[in-house]
Amino acid sequence: MQGHLLIQNATLVLPDIVVDGDLRVSNGIITSIAPGGGLEPNSEENFIDATGLHLLPGAIDPHVHFREPGDVNKEDLESGSRAAAAGGVTSFLDMPNNNPNTTNRISLERKISIASKKAVNHHGFFIGATNDNIGDLQSVEGMDGVCGIKIFMGSTTGDLLVHEQKQLENIFANTNAIIATHAEDEERLQQRSKDFRNRKDIASHAEYRDVECALLATKRASSLAKEYNHRLHIVHLTSGKEADWLYNNKGNMITTEVCAQHLTFDQDDVEKLGERVLMNPPIRYTEDRETLWKRLKDGTIDCVVTDHAPHTLKSKEEGFPNSPAGMPGVETSLPLMLTHAMEGRCKIMDVTKWMSSGPAKVYGIQNKGSLIEGYDADLTLVDLENHRTIYDADTWTRVGWTPYNGMELTGWPIFTIVDGNVIHKRDINGSLKGIAVGKPGDTGRVLKFD
Repeated sequence: MQGHLLIQNATLVLPDIVVDGDLRVSNGIITSIAPGGGLEPNSEENFIDATGLHLLPGAIDPHVHFREPGDVNKEDLESGSRAAAAGGVTSFLDMPNNNPNTTNRISLERKISIASKKAVNHHGFFIGATNDNIGDLQSVEGMDGVCGIKIFMGSTTGDLLVHEQKQLENIFANTNAIIATHAEDEERLQQRSKDFRNRKDIASHAEYRDVECALLATKRASSLAKEYNHRLHIVHLTSGKEADWLYNNKGNMITTEVCAQHLTFDQDDVEKLGERVLMNPPIRYTEDRETLWKRLKDGTIDCVVTDHAPHTLKSKEEGFPNSPAGMPGVETSLPLMLTHAMEGRCKIMDVTKWMSSGPAKVYGIQNKGSLIEGYDADLTLVDLENHRTIYDADTWTRVGWTPYNGMELTGWPIFTIVDGNVIHKRDINGSLKGIAVGKPGDTGRVLKFD
């Protein structure tokens, strides 16, 4: 029965149409899609009557910080994986700023080994760039489970930083894997730090890490990508100026992403929610949020992510500027974006493009991200008929809170399915937290990248 499943009476969100019908999974692969229905169950498969539910490809979150090794009091690969499953995320890519940082083959092999025992969904990992680990970056090219190279061009949480031109050129010139960069200009940050040393108001965060800081780094990274004919992915785009500049200058070598929170929050939310929405780069202004939506819809921005970066509420309550930057989000991003869709901001098919097929295309994850016969059966069945309010107590993340506490959202996953196996489920009328079904190590596997 493992990996064999029939879903009947669902509203199927296919790549080019939304239609009622059935879908069959055999050996973890989508084998039949029947618009209009008509597939009959057999004794070898599990069965779900999906009446009233929309069937989407599982979300792929290519930007999470699951904190293992080093800070497992905040999150580990099991709790982060569980949170992802609760949010309809069937694959995740984890960042390298751990303790110790993931900057060589041995540390990558360690994370992959831990994930094989703890994760319930598919997984891949970034290797972190330093000023002197070019040999390590080269040594993991083509290694299963390694999705790309992460460069922090500006100081942020953790101690990974590469910002000198010589070292950046060395990495772009002598590696082949996709480079994902945190684009903030370190020199500008250093120059401006003295002017903000005595500011204690949280609004100063976006003033210090300003739009120009982000734009300078985005232009610089883009120039390197074009000079060395190297694939570049700019992570967590936050400003309208960056998005507009990329619209005119992106080319074929560059892709980018936006966080769901930057499509949702603005300066008023920062004032209201305080340190809960403190992150790097910061939540910006209403005009930035609106331009990000515009550039997401016209294809300049390729995918929607979370930058899930949990910190304890105790540390958050230390207050700005002592509070750490980052927030959880992997279990709320899909309902949040589906809520935007139901409110008319976008279409449901847009959400699946931005959160499923888009990340798969950016990172070359084959046979994932769409409801297509022959693709892997990584799926989520969501309820778009009911709005439910999420509270901190409903979360699976180890830190036990959400920036969306008290918000009413729709599109909550009722079933999250990996390779045809249910790994998380909810009762429409039951606990919003739901039930973890998948067993760590039994479902989910290391991803391969093209």
